[in-house]
Amino acid sequence: MNKRFLSAGEIAETTLVTGVKKANNSTINTIILGLLAGMYISIGAHADITIMQTFSSIDIGLTKFLGGAVFPIGLFLVVLAGGELFTGNCLMTMALVDRQITFKQLFRNWGLVYFSNFIGALIFAASLVYCGAYKPGTPMVETAFSIAAGKMSASVLQIVVKGIYANILVCLAVWLAYGAQDFASKIIAMWFPVMIFVMLGFEHSIANMYFLPLAKFLGYDLSWGQMWLHNIIPATIGNIIGGAIIIPLLYYVVYIQPQRIVNK
Repeated sequence: MNKRFLSAGEIAETTLVTGVKKANNSTINTIILGLLAGMYISIGAHADITIMQTFSSIDIGLTKFLGGAVFPIGLFLVVLAGGELFTGNCLMTMALVDRQITFKQLFRNWGLVYFSNFIGALIFAASLVYCGAYKPGTPMVETAFSIAAGKMSASVLQIVVKGIYANILVCLAVWLAYGAQDFASKIIAMWFPVMIFVMLGFEHSIANMYFLPLAKFLGYDLSWGQMWLHNIIPATIGNIIGGAIIIPLLYYVVYIQPQRIVNK
């Protein structure tokens, strides 16, 4: 009988191997996959806005749940169709502490992926505005403005904390997907953590690269400097703490380090 899922220790080993592969991927492939991932996450964010504007006048809890329910399509596409997502790639630090990749390889991957995620999200946001998906005065635009206002009204420290929890959940979703052995299981494994982080209003730097430029393109009073300094950069810092330090390093101590000590 085929094994349907991996143990936590096996997932840790898979995460190591995946981190090494990502670190050694070519520049052009990394950029292409990063552009696609930025667009995929933006598709989920656009679906989130679409369903929230429909139910926003009924019940706020239901609205957040339904928005969170459709948002995970972005991560499904990244993991299953292929993509390089900065927040998921924070797990590469596990390969770093195991000395299988270098700081230079890590930061090269993060830099290329972060930049290409932003460009992919920016292209998707601009194209939707251009093609009329957000018509002035409609609930779609009002919802986009409301999301931007909420993200910009929180303090920088609040955004950092929300960013920590967002990427703990995103990286756990990726972690669980590594452990699942078929598409259906991977989708179920990823859906719940991502849905929860969206429903609870945590801050995902790459998703915000869609939400905030979209609002700006639609006429929301927001400068690029405000967008980056007050939200995206603090969210990124939080995402790194949650996804590059807390999850991979703690699991490394539990599952990988004891093996390395025994093998010595």
